[in-house]
Amino acid sequence: MPAFTNVRFKQVDVFSSTPFKGNPLAVVFDADGLTSVQMQAIANWTNLSETAFLSKPTDPQADYRVRIFTTVAELPFAGHPTLGAAHALLESGYQPKQAGKLVQQCGAGLVDLALQDNGDWAFSAPRADVTALPPTEYDALALALNSDQLDLSAMPCAVDNGASWLVVRMKSAQACLTLTPESLELARITARVNAHGIALYGPHEADGPATFEMRCLLTGTHAGPTGLLEDPVTGSANAALAGLLAALGKAPGTQYTVRQGTALGRAGNVTVRYEKNSPVIWVSGPAVTIVDGTFKCPVAKSL
Repeated sequence: MPAFTNVRFKQVDVFSSTPFKGNPLAVVFDADGLTSVQMQAIANWTNLSETAFLSKPTDPQADYRVRIFTTVAELPFAGHPTLGAAHALLESGYQPKQAGKLVQQCGAGLVDLALQDNGDWAFSAPRADVTALPPTEYDALALALNSDQLDLSAMPCAVDNGASWLVVRMKSAQACLTLTPESLELARITARVNAHGIALYGPHEADGPATFEMRCLLTGTHAGPTGLLEDPVTGSANAALAGLLAALGKAPGTQYTVRQGTALGRAGNVTVRYEKNSPVIWVSGPAVTIVDGTFKCPVAKSL
């Protein structure tokens, strides 16, 4: 009979203050003694888009270290695990080294977090590599999306900030919400720019619920057996969009909001803020804990 240990665990809903309306994240505490194999097995078991593992930092500047796993692989960075892990850590009683600030150590390096005026936490968008989709692909993209509503005034670009998204602008929020893409063709296009999915966004009317509507669709092997999987609310894609808008000179002011998850019955709320006289971009949103307790983990490293 294998020996077991109890591991502290929270399940957090990120980018929503209402339970079951955001993007769920599993957060495992005290993960220093867990191997990579164990972490991957736990993430596969939680069956959520990501599971975050908290441990002591190896960089003296950092408050904590987080390792982020999907059900099949480790990611160097992801947005909703960054905010969700910070929420869980602070709720557990952790006191930051500097009031109102956190420094997260992850596979992408050090990520700054800051407390916002409304009480939400924000992460500083990591540096991103941008690759424009060749114009020769535009017609194929329109066919893959089954839509004539692409807004090519903002060129489609693959943006990699630790997670890689093909960011594409639609003419309206409604055009974004009513898409019925072809999974195989879309996977071929995203693969050609080394993106693991497509982030689609469209503007709302001036009196709408947010500045933009967004949908993020994982493609190919990243989507699993379905070939196309929608992510409820996506921090990395919102960071990618924010950086791309700034680079293209199309940022809608110093702050804007995004609604995501509508097509899935969720109500994700994301706020983007451009720091004055600085290239720093802050991505923020609320979080709420849904599950708080422990689970049993085999001590043996052959999990």
